[in-house]
Amino acid sequence: MNKDNGMTEKFGRYRWIIVSLLLFSTTINYMDRNVIGFLKDYFCSAQGFGWTPQDFSYLTSVFTLFYALFTIFAGAIIDKIGTRLGLMFSLIIWSFAGIMSAFVGKTIVAQGIIRSIFGAGEAGNFPASVKTVAEWFPKKERALATGIFNSGSNIGAMICALFVPWALLLWGKGHEFLGIFAGWQMAFILTGIIGLIWLVFWLVFYGTPKEMLAKGKVTQTEYDYIHSDKDEAVINASDEEVVKKISWGKMLAYRQTWAFLVGKFMTDGIWWFLLFWLPTYVKQQFCVGLSPDQTADYVMISNFIVFGIAIVGSIYGGAIPLSFMNKGWSTYKARMTAMLLIACAPLALLATQPLANSYGIVAAIAMVCIGGAAHQAWSANLFTTVSDMFPKKAVGTITGIGTTAGGVGGVLVQLLAGHLDGTLKASVAYGIMFAVCAFAYLIAWALIKMLVPKFKIITDL
Repeated sequence: MNKDNGMTEKFGRYRWIIVSLLLFSTTINYMDRNVIGFLKDYFCSAQGFGWTPQDFSYLTSVFTLFYALFTIFAGAIIDKIGTRLGLMFSLIIWSFAGIMSAFVGKTIVAQGIIRSIFGAGEAGNFPASVKTVAEWFPKKERALATGIFNSGSNIGAMICALFVPWALLLWGKGHEFLGIFAGWQMAFILTGIIGLIWLVFWLVFYGTPKEMLAKGKVTQTEYDYIHSDKDEAVINASDEEVVKKISWGKMLAYRQTWAFLVGKFMTDGIWWFLLFWLPTYVKQQFCVGLSPDQTADYVMISNFIVFGIAIVGSIYGGAIPLSFMNKGWSTYKARMTAMLLIACAPLALLATQPLANSYGIVAAIAMVCIGGAAHQAWSANLFTTVSDMFPKKAVGTITGIGTTAGGVGGVLVQLLAGHLDGTLKASVAYGIMFAVCAFAYLIAWALIKMLVPKFKIITDL
């Protein structure tokens, strides 16, 4: 055990309570977001809404587009009003919009309007969470903390893999809850209510490190450890007292901003693809001729495994640069080396379709597991590059800008997946999509390195 870890264990761990709150927030965020992915086949069936795969891709694209557009505003707002209020307002909007999805009917237009509001609400989760980590953790621990809260995206998907099929079966036709609400409606309602319950814990336990120090929840030693990065001591000395407005135009003048923007644009869509299309891939590739119960089992188990293993990738990926820094490596060298190693792992996705055709679902899902785990490890480190290079007061804004770019990339991936799924044989369509996923990370890493060949922290904001 190194000296710093021993200090934190002896003198305070309140920052880990904070990251636990973010973990639950992100879990709820992805539960609400993922519900629709597991309802796709119901929406696209004659017994459900009668939509086409293209209709579904339009719906997910509308969500992704509004999520992307509003994230840039959410990040700036959160930098202005703080993470406590920012995440609170964000969660209230997306929870109520999620619940309203159960009441607006079956038309693609009505669901699209609600989904756009839902996307706007969800836009605040990651800017607020990344900013919170920057406020509560020294640089060496930020990727690990980000990996922990980011693993909530996998936990949320796993819960949906169990909950949504169960809800559809339990509250199917003739067995509606209270004789009114069908299974698809209850899936939206219950996940929305859970978010509002979490809000109580957020309001009770969250505050800035300075506020928690004053309340006796944080020891002076832990507070000093949180602010122990020498290159941030002067830059962030007044962050908790004064927040100056920082223009987006000024932000976009920095190569560091573009590096994060490019990294998000190139890779966020890969995760959207897995979230929204993995259930359909399993059904089309491996469940032809199976009964509905068998199909449901295949989808549930495969998604549970993929997103469960992605949790390991998220947490372990965040720990890789920490191990390098403990050996004396600089922050930038440790971060970029870890990201390069992680970027190579998704190449395994190239083998998904050949293995699916030759060895079946177990081999194919194993490759998807590697890709999913690699994405989460990549994401944990990519988010942390923002607080590596920018002062804490700008983290929300930069995260918002980058996440907007990621959302635009996600829209393009959704439209591509919908087009391929509607026009090509499933094995060919998904073979193309997995190839896109395989190379995205190495290309992104090369572009980031090209934009920021050497580490330089921004000091003039």
